[in-house]
Amino acid sequence: MKSFIVLALCVAVAVAVPVEPKDAVVVSQNLNNIGVDGYSFGYETSDGKKGSEVGQLKNVGSENEALEVQGEFSYVAPDGVTYSVRYVANENGFQPQGAHLPVAA
Repeated sequence: MKSFIVLALCVAVAVAVPVEPKDAVVVSQNLNNIGVDGYSFGYETSDGKKGSEVGQLKNVGSENEALEVQGEFSYVAPDGVTYSVRYVANENGFQPQGAHLPVAA
């Protein structure tokens, strides 16, 4: 039983060791629904970066046809804090939101 606890602690320490960005590898990725009317994808890397995005064609067939993209990403900064951003990009431009971002008055 003691050897199991020691092994579990070693694994926990190994997982907690920070990965240099240049040494990061893709841990998971998915590409779904890639078509003429939209797409979606997601990813995660070994250095703590994550992201996902969905794009959908709006007003199909009209002169106001436009792609609207919604997504989010996060990363661990050198100070150890995880920063997250959610965004929408459409005919009104790129609109990010995050606790660390300033808000327009």
